[in-house]
Amino acid sequence: MSLTASLPEDPVTSDPISDAAESSIQEKRLGERVKALRLKKSMGLVELGRHTGLSASFLSQIETGRVVPTLRNLARIALVFAKDLSYFFEPEPRPLFRIHRANERVKMPQSGTENPAYYFENLGYLVPDRQLDPYLAEFLPPQPGRETRAHQHPGHEFLYLLQGQLQVTHGGQIHLLDADDAIYFDSGTIHSYQCLGETHARALIISMQGAQQVDPAQRPPANGSNASRRLSVVNRPQQSA
Repeated sequence: MSLTASLPEDPVTSDPISDAAESSIQEKRLGERVKALRLKKSMGLVELGRHTGLSASFLSQIETGRVVPTLRNLARIALVFAKDLSYFFEPEPRPLFRIHRANERVKMPQSGTENPAYYFENLGYLVPDRQLDPYLAEFLPPQPGRETRAHQHPGHEFLYLLQGQLQVTHGGQIHLLDADDAIYFDSGTIHSYQCLGETHARALIISMQGAQQVDPAQRPPANGSNASRRLSVVNRPQQSA
């Protein structure tokens, strides 16, 4: 059933808007947006024509930029895809893509201490409104005066150990990690890291802020058979037979 079948197709030459307005419309690359909406719905030109009351050939000319649609015809197309007319005139969103060069990153020390136990680099600092924070962390071997500080923050955290050995304390439970081990846990629970051995450990850490948290009242006690459930996943590399 046509959504706007009662509306006659506007002739190309009878567009009531001014030349300046037409030029502005043309600059918005409306044809490309119309085609993108149609293809996203897996809709053919004939089907779109049935819904809008516009011919398939006329719609094809709009998509290829050979004609500039009137606001009236554009409104018909917007109605089919449940879009407001302003959709076609808003700034075109650009796909998110950022490169963080190694020589542009800044290595930051553990805060709140003169003898940091680790250094980290934020791998996503150039991304606005990011949904997660990736870090490259370097944990230093233990030495007198170098303390490991426990912390907590809303969200969840993923850690993949690139090299070395690392001790992760999570909710009072101690977990030992070797290179290629990975963990995923609730970062709202108090946790800390400590390098083991005489060489430093390096890890990729992804912190997902604001993720849904478990009610602390529903968390199992730190000491008990269920305490390890706070550490959601511990993945270790498969051993060859």
